Amino acid sequence: MMLLSRRSLLAIAAVVDIALHARPQPVAAKLLAARHALPPRHLETLLQALVRAGILKGVRGPRGGYELARERRRITAADIVRAAMQDGGEDALGPMPHSPLIDHVIAPEVETASTAFLASLDGITVEELCRRAIARAAAGGAGSNPDFTI
Repeated sequence: MMLLSRRSLLAIAAVVDIALHARPQPVAAKLLAARHALPPRHLETLLQALVRAGILKGVRGPRGGYELARERRRITAADIVRAAMQDGGEDALGPMPHSPLIDHVIAPEVETASTAFLASLDGITVEELCRRAIARAAAGGAGSNPDFTI
């Protein structure tokens, strides 16, 4: 059972993809979308949320795109998930229902579980995910792109 939303999973994939491919120039949203078989407009709102959270940096211009705003080892999967959830598309679901059962029993338990889940994701860095992608040849032709950022 997948606990992450599709949006959160895609956000992690996008950041790791950018970490693997953003050298020597930023990754264009079109290329990123093509690698993940998505329409570019769908991905753009997610990428902007990651820029606002300080995870990605947008570069303007004809050779623009996205690159990491911090070192790989300083970005965790939980950072990415928090940014994706904060700017999430749950507005279409309507307001959260209120009842004593939800407010006093279910919500506190789900909050505790969510905190533990995010704490686990805090231990997974983009650096580690990049290493695993390269080791499993899942980087989509990234090759060896060391990160020399200090």
